[in-house]
Amino acid sequence: MKLCVISGDGIGREVVPQAVRVLRRLLPALQIVEAEAGWDTFRQQGTALPAATLAAARECGAVLFGAVSSPAYPVAGYRSPIVQLRRELGCHANMRPTLSLPGCGAAEGIDLMIVRENTEDLYVGEEQSDGDTATAIKRITRVASRRVAETAFRLAQDGGRHRVTIMHKANIMPLTDGLFRDAARDVAADYPQIAVDELLVDTAALKLAQAPQGFDVLLAPNLYGDILSDLAAAFGGGLGVAASLNLGSEAAIAEPVHGSAPDIAGRGIANPVASLLSLALLLRHWWAQPTLAARLEQAVRRTLADGIATPDLGGEATTAAFCDAVLARLD
Repeated sequence: MKLCVISGDGIGREVVPQAVRVLRRLLPALQIVEAEAGWDTFRQQGTALPAATLAAARECGAVLFGAVSSPAYPVAGYRSPIVQLRRELGCHANMRPTLSLPGCGAAEGIDLMIVRENTEDLYVGEEQSDGDTATAIKRITRVASRRVAETAFRLAQDGGRHRVTIMHKANIMPLTDGLFRDAARDVAADYPQIAVDELLVDTAALKLAQAPQGFDVLLAPNLYGDILSDLAAAFGGGLGVAASLNLGSEAAIAEPVHGSAPDIAGRGIANPVASLLSLALLLRHWWAQPTLAARLEQAVRRTLADGIATPDLGGEATTAAFCDAVLARLD
């Protein structure tokens, strides 16, 4: 097993090495390949995702991608490295679970997963402007829509889940969102044991805010899934504990979804839970190690339940101290 580790910027350089330290306890023979990406890399090398990093990610197949900073203004030549990496590695589906974790101020009884198409929609990045009118291309294809739907229904089936909710805005965009909905419905016919329903994305947002416990698996195009997964994270304790996994047929990228948090970078107090739980997703869904994944998840839950937490969750633990506590509960 090989893991390409991209710490990135800011607190990524703090939480990622600590999470890898925990993973090594579970996989002592794991080979680690360090690589660079992000805003600092762009300023040093002129690219946010160097060719050597992309080559290392392809060789390893499994990636842990930490937080990266982005400029708040247009910079010629800068492209989001994680968006580019997902596309280059063919990671077509992003899975974002939201769980009720102890000690996180989370709502009770939540166990949902948002599966988001990862390669197209408005994220193709094709925009043009004449200075007065700007236009962005929203591209939806049947192939990509069926592919992510297959992943969502398979994850539901393998995880013992019972319902997939398709999110769209086909009443306004019948050709693009309508295509996504219809392709997902076609795939649903192959999984008769899984209930399927659909919601307009604005209605889904309302219901998610009112009663997140009512959802199981939510399937969405790229933009809607991106927005709603952050909304869902608010009920699971915030972005500091929000894990994700980008899945493809030849690679997977574990990605804590918090930002680089420059305001606390360098202080050693960043929350490593999102990185740890992202690695648990990698263990379960890419390396097919469900027992090790469950051990890691339970160790994190026990640590939080015992009142050990970083300052963002009201605790006093440092990043390293929290991971020490997780390691103690792995044994």
